[in-house]
Amino acid sequence: MNEKQLAKKEKKQKIKETSKKTLRWDKLDNTALIFPVIAGEGMTNTYRISIELDEEIQPELLQQALDIVLPKFNVFNVRLRMGVFWYFFEENNKPAPRVKEEELFPCRYIQPNKNNSYLFNVSYYKCRINLEVFHVLTDGMGGMTFAKELVYQYLRLTHPEIRSQVEDKLSDDTSLNTEDSFEKNYKKGFKRGYETAKAYLIKLKKLPKGEFGVMHGLINIPELKVVTKQYGVSINEYLVAVFAWATYIQCLHREPSKKPIRIAVPVNLRPYFNSNTTKNFFTMVSAEFHPTEKEYSFEDVLAIIQKSLKSQIQKDNLEELFSATVSNQKNKLLRMVPLVIKNLVMRFVYNRSALANTTTITNVGFVKLDPLYEPHVKMFRSFIAMSKGQSLKGTINSYQDTLVFTFSSIFSDTSVQREFFRKIAADGVTVQIETNGVYYE
Repeated sequence: MNEKQLAKKEKKQKIKETSKKTLRWDKLDNTALIFPVIAGEGMTNTYRISIELDEEIQPELLQQALDIVLPKFNVFNVRLRMGVFWYFFEENNKPAPRVKEEELFPCRYIQPNKNNSYLFNVSYYKCRINLEVFHVLTDGMGGMTFAKELVYQYLRLTHPEIRSQVEDKLSDDTSLNTEDSFEKNYKKGFKRGYETAKAYLIKLKKLPKGEFGVMHGLINIPELKVVTKQYGVSINEYLVAVFAWATYIQCLHREPSKKPIRIAVPVNLRPYFNSNTTKNFFTMVSAEFHPTEKEYSFEDVLAIIQKSLKSQIQKDNLEELFSATVSNQKNKLLRMVPLVIKNLVMRFVYNRSALANTTTITNVGFVKLDPLYEPHVKMFRSFIAMSKGQSLKGTINSYQDTLVFTFSSIFSDTSVQREFFRKIAADGVTVQIETNGVYYE
């Protein structure tokens, strides 16, 4: 066999070995299991994290940054596959999704077949970078970790003076952990799940089909802390109570209601169970205010909401909530049921419980950046898509001295939002309002 034939044989062998290579795969975490079942154009189950920089975005360098960062994050570098019994993730060897200038309304359904099979996308508009994530991948904490590293890499590419001071790698405090912390920490024997009794649902005039309203309230944190200290509550308790109050004033007009205003509040479980996973790891509690009498003051509502949240945000209770759902997933009989039937059952269970909350208010948390990059990052904003029965939702994130409370909505009526920010301003806190423009048309 001559040298040419030998080279040809070696090449064929390499191709054969590559084709046989087993792609990395992974299970969906316990929370993620429901999202592929219920997601679609009408209920996208996506969330957005936006980062505003101090200069206009250079799209070719943003694409280069994404190409560099994506392979380092196994949680994002996957596609969704359908098995006989469960959905699962498989390593995605396709090029990163193309970075595009934002043209459409946010939080739209991510179509994998038009996105190189990826379950997230990156867009830009003027000075803003947008990361949108299908919740099946990870929660807001996992999304924020990826968003920060994408911004760091982009700033290293656009600013040689930054690149000269740091290594071109992920930050030391960035976790790449992909454990299923639900499965690791659940306890057997719990049966109680989430609340299913119906809540009061907000029904207002809607925007034209396909439109999506976003309203940001930029709130001064030092002033907000003074107010919450005076009330003797946490910032989270205060903001959830202000939403309940705004709904009580504008929708119930201070009248009694047969159904409670119930606000779903996702709780990040990582601090309670010493986890640094980049997968989903949260559970829901519900802050409930049921106006059964004629007249309530804001202080009344605040006290009720605070008591409701404090009684639930305890490690034992949080453990019980997610352990019940994990136990169901690990039931041997249920595991052997084909996915087609599981999907029908899960959709039925979801539809039963979907109307149990008036809204969802989620707190992504305080964003802390490496001081080297901080001068170039002006603000973070985040918000979530609509779900069944919830056409108005709230998202909180904080950066430096500003807390941003964002309403996402498909209502054209903004009376609840106006009452919400009016109450905060009346308490002596500076609030600056921004919207995506749909309310001015």
